[in-house]
Amino acid sequence: MLRLSDVSKRYAGDIAALSDINLEIPKGMYGLLGPNGAGKSTLMRTIATLQAPDSGTITFAGIDVLRDKTGLRKVLGYLPQEFGSYPRVSAQTMLRHFAALKGLHGRQLHSVVEQLLVRTNLWDFRKRSVDSFSGGMKRRFGIAQALLGNPQLLIVDEPTAGLDPAERRRFQNLLAEVGEEIVVILSTHIVEDVAELCPRLAILGQGRILLQGESQALIAALHGKLWTTLVTRDEAERLRKQHTVLSCRLRGGRMEVRAIAPEQPPGMVQATPDLEDVYFATLRRHGLTANLE
Repeated sequence: MLRLSDVSKRYAGDIAALSDINLEIPKGMYGLLGPNGAGKSTLMRTIATLQAPDSGTITFAGIDVLRDKTGLRKVLGYLPQEFGSYPRVSAQTMLRHFAALKGLHGRQLHSVVEQLLVRTNLWDFRKRSVDSFSGGMKRRFGIAQALLGNPQLLIVDEPTAGLDPAERRRFQNLLAEVGEEIVVILSTHIVEDVAELCPRLAILGQGRILLQGESQALIAALHGKLWTTLVTRDEAERLRKQHTVLSCRLRGGRMEVRAIAPEQPPGMVQATPDLEDVYFATLRRHGLTANLE
């Protein structure tokens, strides 16, 4: 179990990056969802001991993360949004280098590296340099290095951003497999990734936890309150001014307007809510409407 209690961080200019973050994250896949600038990456770097908060506590499996950074790093795997690679160094050589830094040696090192290259479907490309890889291959290499040393806590930051649909699906399947045994935090602004992978989540905005809980329970709370209609673009703009519109989705040249209301608005029918509706409703409830335009 990963526990964060009253974690706060301010940057120069009195900018609140994190404000009183309280989370309990059990084994399995956990989604951290929020728009760009919400504080997700700051929170991930703080958990990963790459920066210290101004206040609060973080514990994982009996480790005081802020006081025992080395202890946490021994059981941590971290895939940041961007990571560098050495030019002209093969994937196999680079992964062996990272394995040595993790304390692996000899036959164990070679065995672990081989297993991870196979597991991430990179064995056939092991002699190619990482900087020549496609975006999806780089993300898979990133998860391979993050899994060195059998981590008990894995943090992945915006892992599918920029991937094509096939690579995105491969990466999702790999994360789902890993998440069966350890704590995996998936930080992203892509609602669909969290919807498909994470039974629990928190929504972050302006450095604060806006909502947290089980995905299905949060979705169920919108039943009977969500309404929809299919209209032209001009009509969609009119409805935006009249109702609390959560989103407008393009459907075959027309706009599917989804609005939240306690009673049925004229001309609309009841809609089945999904996690995207929960996300947009949460941002709007907290006045973050600029993220919805």
